[in-house]
Amino acid sequence: MITHRYPRLLNSVFAASLLMAGLVSSAAYAADKSVSILEPKDGATVSSPFKVKFGVTGMTVHPATEIIEGTGHHHLLINMGPIKEGEVIPMDATHLHYGKGQTEAEVTLPPGQYKLTAQFANGAHQSYGPAMAKTINITVK
Repeated sequence: MITHRYPRLLNSVFAASLLMAGLVSSAAYAADKSVSILEPKDGATVSSPFKVKFGVTGMTVHPATEIIEGTGHHHLLINMGPIKEGEVIPMDATHLHYGKGQTEAEVTLPPGQYKLTAQFANGAHQSYGPAMAKTINITVK
């Protein structure tokens, strides 16, 4: 049997077959895709300015120039949660865009407690939704 030679290919074909048959939701198959905030850690106390490092699994970081399947770029939302899938992320002081494909940034915030949400979005700044968001809480001293 040749199945042991191509396990990844067979797993992908099997998963695609299940998706097409409607036996598994696309959300369940998307579980291997995620975004993270690598730095600072949840619950950290930081001094301003501080470094934010983003991570992504299952997708590729690409500048916001065009929509390419399987790619996107990072956004940092200040004191807000994830944005619904397909919604365009606003550009203002609480929605920071890293459309050049940056994976880290220096952020300046006044002292206080903050909720930071990393939101991954496509080349048109359309959110990939809560499945591609990660929220942490920090204190700026």
